[in-house]
Amino acid sequence: MVRAYTRKDYIRKIPGSRIVQFDMGNLSEEFPVEVTLEVKAPTQLQHNALEAARIASNRYMQRKAGRMGYHLKLRVYPHHIVRENPMATRAGADRVQDGMRKAFGKAVSSVAIVKKNQKVLTIYTNPRNFLDAKEALKRAGMKFPVSCRVVVDKGQELIKV
Repeated sequence: MVRAYTRKDYIRKIPGSRIVQFDMGNLSEEFPVEVTLEVKAPTQLQHNALEAARIASNRYMQRKAGRMGYHLKLRVYPHHIVRENPMATRAGADRVQDGMRKAFGKAVSSVAIVKKNQKVLTIYTNPRNFLDAKEALKRAGMKFPVSCRVVVDKGQELIKV
């Protein structure tokens, strides 16, 4: 796995994270059921993908359970800064470009480095909204470049499936 590159001293312009919120829904209530989305393999999740997954699952839960029927938590933060050394492709590029000489690259985006079986998204909800939470996490998992699984962390005995 790649070592995290988080030293912001050396980089001039760091692109901001697109993630708007990390906690959504009803933050004050305790819910008996906890459903989590885990990744099956180590990967890097871009801040764009994390935001897309958050929006997809939050919108689905809001439509099905209402504003106060769940608590959605994003559990990873994109610390790692991704750099790119852009290559010139026009005519005469060989005279303009340095190739791999001084190839530090420009900051392009930020990613969260995620280990195998790490929890990415969690939804706390009531037993009657369990299937909706499961579907919301399944939709969020489709935004990631790795296969994911939905795990019930708490409240297994309350669910009738």
